[in-house]
Amino acid sequence: MTFASREIEQDGDAPAAQALPRAEYPRPQFVRDRWLNLNGVWSFGFGAGEAAQAADLVEPANPATTAPTTWRLERDILVPFAPESERSGVGSTGFHPAVRYQRTVEVPADWAGDRILLHFGAVDFDTTVWVDDIEVGRHRGGFTPFTIDITDAIGASAAASATSATPAFTLSVLAEDDHRTIQARGKQSRRPENYEAFYTRTTGIWQTVWLEPVAAAHFGRPVIRPDLASSSFAVELDIVSPAAGLTARVDLLDAGGLVVSREVEVTAQVKPVVTLAVPADRLRTWSPEDPHLYRVRFTLLRGEAVVDALDSYAGMRSIAIDGRRILLNGRPVFQRLVLDQGYWPDTLMTAPSDDALVADIELAMAAGFNGARLHQKVFEERYLFHADRLGYLVWGEFADWGAKVGPGGPQEPTVSFVAEWVEALTRDLSHPSIVGWCPLNETYQPITDRLTILDDATKALYAVTKAIDPTRPVIDASGYSHRVPGADIYDSHLYEQDPDVFAARMEGLADGRPYVNTAPDGTEWSVPYAGQPYFCSEFGGIWWSDSDRAGDDSWGYGEAPRSREEWLDRFRRLVDTLLDDAGMFGYCFTQLTDVFQEKNGVLDFRRVPKFDLRLLRDIQSRPAAYELDDAPPLDP
Repeated sequence: MTFASREIEQDGDAPAAQALPRAEYPRPQFVRDRWLNLNGVWSFGFGAGEAAQAADLVEPANPATTAPTTWRLERDILVPFAPESERSGVGSTGFHPAVRYQRTVEVPADWAGDRILLHFGAVDFDTTVWVDDIEVGRHRGGFTPFTIDITDAIGASAAASATSATPAFTLSVLAEDDHRTIQARGKQSRRPENYEAFYTRTTGIWQTVWLEPVAAAHFGRPVIRPDLASSSFAVELDIVSPAAGLTARVDLLDAGGLVVSREVEVTAQVKPVVTLAVPADRLRTWSPEDPHLYRVRFTLLRGEAVVDALDSYAGMRSIAIDGRRILLNGRPVFQRLVLDQGYWPDTLMTAPSDDALVADIELAMAAGFNGARLHQKVFEERYLFHADRLGYLVWGEFADWGAKVGPGGPQEPTVSFVAEWVEALTRDLSHPSIVGWCPLNETYQPITDRLTILDDATKALYAVTKAIDPTRPVIDASGYSHRVPGADIYDSHLYEQDPDVFAARMEGLADGRPYVNTAPDGTEWSVPYAGQPYFCSEFGGIWWSDSDRAGDDSWGYGEAPRSREEWLDRFRRLVDTLLDDAGMFGYCFTQLTDVFQEKNGVLDFRRVPKFDLRLLRDIQSRPAAYELDDAPPLDP
């Protein structure tokens, strides 16, 4: 699939572009030819009052009240790596409630007359952006992208300084990230140190920053929805500044050329929809065995003149619920998932390279996994692009941890959780590799506590997910506190290490009595199971480390095996229990890699396999009972 994997040429000279960290195009499903990567060396500094705030002494003055031209930034940082990471050149892992960035940007001369969009892949957490001393935008949320049209600010700055037609400006960014506040933070530690399943924090810019020129009228992010039943794609167009006289054309292509083309007039209708019906002789489905992708070309026209153009792609596949089964393209495909947390030792939540994203998927597939739960993190778009082209099944998840008030306190997600999750959903709707959504993970509160913020938030996040994407199954809360009666999916987490005990706890699914997580004291956390599709979405976590199996800084679930042979035997017996259960549509094994002190990956933190991956693949690759033609029927 060469059309979508091609890299867009970077404006500027080629050697300089190649020296950039994360130089690849950051939005591979919707590609424009012209762009400018702003990664690289920026001026950097920590905010005033940091030491006092980190020690919980006093509230610092609001850093946003200081004009960026007065900032004293005395060190450099390598963007897009967070200051806590070694790769950033800073490597400071303390609490950083405010960090500041600056760099000079020169707008290419051939962009004159265009609108200039400034894109951030992700900045943690509360971000304010200036062009010179003009505040141009603000965003709250550490895992989702945002875009600011900075054209007018550049023009005002250029007019004030009587610059040339190729303006240069100072871009300033403030990121505020108070460790004491409630926010979606995923696995980031709220203690000074790493502990248990919590890891080094990420503050500030951690994904690519880039500029893009567009016309006044241009495409926003289209949504591509496959409909296998009608052999068609429904394409929802988002046109910024629609006007009479504009026409949008959508072309669907494959290796043989044009498959179908449709046009629609663009007026005040904000989101026109076009249907691309695929002829039977050109129809190919997307699946793990054959991840076929069509090319999609979006063109915005005024008469014969091209106003805007995007290159994209799409996969034709269906996800359906049939009683207690989940069907991919009309057939049961057992989901052999692995938990992927997306951390690297030197770069934290930022992948060190695009190749590193590919390697994680390919290593997982080599071990026999056909997909992943992207755990407690909204992964960058390039990961999903590689999953799309490699045929890797993905459950998209929100980084919802961080809603707990104090040690042992209640979980109280705020409205910002809903807003940020909506941004994640709308970014990722068109990726065929995503087969389900998980907005919450391991929430806990007794089911008797009906009128709680957690209860309301669970139902709200489930409802908004279904409203935005009615085409994929949704888990209301993975493991623990299921609060939506009749939700699409029911699941459990079970880290029992004795395979016989594990099998005994899992055996009730055939009788409609699956294992359900409860509080340690036996208190029920969830609404009852209602006969929907069920899977064990976390199990395993088997502790293994050659270097420090018994060390104080190393942990996994249960007692560590005494040998690799014992580890493999435990893995096989746990997996066999789930593969042999005809009612189980899949599982998710914890986990792909070690992460800092957590030593229960099939790979170590630097992605070196701990075991012969062929052995893991052999254990997982036999047909699951769920997939066999003679499996007993699953009653709704």
